[in-house]
Amino acid sequence: MREEPAPLSRHLRVREEHGHTVLELRGEIDIASAAEISPLLDRLTGRERVQVVLDLRPVEFFDCSGLRLVSRARRRVLERGGRLHLVCVHPLTLRVLRVTGLSRVLPPHPTVESALRVPDNP
Repeated sequence: MREEPAPLSRHLRVREEHGHTVLELRGEIDIASAAEISPLLDRLTGRERVQVVLDLRPVEFFDCSGLRLVSRARRRVLERGGRLHLVCVHPLTLRVLRVTGLSRVLPPHPTVESALRVPDNP
């Protein structure tokens, strides 16, 4: 079942979909928005065995602050036995993910649906 995303902030919306928490980042993800998003993201990624899909498709700008958010979310989820999948299609954001090597450890999916289809034990 798909629910309309609930806005936790103007830069973060959350919904539950097929047993996964879908975190949708929106707009410009820079140092100012990261300060707003970080405590919310920490709360959502701090649960044991949480299954997260981080959706960057609505992101218009993404800098090193965004990279830190994604890296921190991934680390927190993995430390608690969960899984995190990334959804991204924006060419510049994909380039940043590739150049920094983050796309090697967190390969981006083109849609939330494709991320949800990844088996629990790849």
